[in-house]
Amino acid sequence: MREVFELDRDRVPTHWYNILADLPVEVPPARPAPPRNGDAEPLQPQLPLSMYRQSIGRERYVEIPGPVRSEYQRWRPTPLFRASRLESALDTPAHIYFKYEGTSPSGSHKINTALAQAYYYARSGVREMVTGTGAGQWGTALAMACHPYGMACTVFMVRSSYEQKPYRGTLMRLNGAEVVPSPSTRTEVGRAALRADPDSPGTLGIANAEAIEYANGRKEARFSIGSGENHVLMHQTVIGEEALLQMELAGEFPDVVIGAMGAGSNFAGLTFPFYRAALAENTGTRFLAVEPDACPKMTRGSYMLDYTDYSGVTPAVKMYTLGHTFTAYHIHAGGLRYHGAAPIVSAMYDHGMVEATSYSQTRVFESGAAFAKAEGLVPAPESAHAVAAAIDEAARAREEGAERVILVGLSGHGLLDLGAYESHLAGETVDVAPTDEEIKASLRLIESL
Repeated sequence: MREVFELDRDRVPTHWYNILADLPVEVPPARPAPPRNGDAEPLQPQLPLSMYRQSIGRERYVEIPGPVRSEYQRWRPTPLFRASRLESALDTPAHIYFKYEGTSPSGSHKINTALAQAYYYARSGVREMVTGTGAGQWGTALAMACHPYGMACTVFMVRSSYEQKPYRGTLMRLNGAEVVPSPSTRTEVGRAALRADPDSPGTLGIANAEAIEYANGRKEARFSIGSGENHVLMHQTVIGEEALLQMELAGEFPDVVIGAMGAGSNFAGLTFPFYRAALAENTGTRFLAVEPDACPKMTRGSYMLDYTDYSGVTPAVKMYTLGHTFTAYHIHAGGLRYHGAAPIVSAMYDHGMVEATSYSQTRVFESGAAFAKAEGLVPAPESAHAVAAAIDEAARAREEGAERVILVGLSGHGLLDLGAYESHLAGETVDVAPTDEEIKASLRLIESL
């Protein structure tokens, strides 16, 4: 029987953790985007004041509103498991634990911030939420969060994921959302992207840019984003706060905490509370962000000012980036195909406080399949990146004959990604990565910011 560490509903966190209160390094402030041409509509504020204050505040803890916490208690706390069968399969002395967010209504961690954002937007009078989504977990979560508040939801979904994962669209539509494959002809951003490449697979940067343009033209609509922003990372810390308590039940503290890295919400949500605890106890814990070879913003990108959207209408932030016009190769882990890393995570990486690595698709699906066979749970392709790194850490522990405690974030299940696993089993997985020249060319476009 798999060892599980569970908490009662009353142990759901009452507060989110704001890592800005404890960071010894500066996170550079955002720089407003330059004015657009006179014909363009001015960009109206998209963020409710309550969430803006969360993004810039320095209070260590922010109280979770009662209605949001009540929604969390429908499925939280999520379980922490000991992956003992995977340990046996790897013949490792390492202890591997995984925090499993696949038990949420949307099947991933994204609903943790979706519920918070829907609450704050509804209180500010917004009647329609508009967003971009990569693999579809965020779009699904936002659609589910909008429904209780009677808000409409429009989702621009990266075209490659829209085609690979049709049932993600089904889930969104079941919850009342309109789903638009991106790039689309709905917006000037989308039309421009299609003119440049009629067969464009799309990127999250393009999808977000379309969503911003679309929302800006609708009086009661606002754009919402599911990863990267300071407030989003903070909302996700319910994951790590629970995991801290669960690791106490297990009687261990991790030597390394591992999370997949798209823009940063999953990685930050698990690691930030452990960073606080490791800082206080001087444990020497490592924090490892794992990205795809196809979109290596941390391992091969540059730390510089860049826009978070494809069209460059958002404020520029300092982050590890491949350039906001960079189009990642078509891979199954659509949630990791974002061009930049969250400013907070980027600052920590630049100062050596977190580590980063990348993996090929083949290696990722091999690891996901090995995990599924051993533990009976199919990880989402995004989560399988973290699993690949955990397996390598366990292998090193075996080679060194050293005990090591590994905590990995399993941010969602892969039950709607079985087509990707089928491609892997059929030997059809293709490994892709940008060339150095492609990355340099993309970064040259933003050197003047």
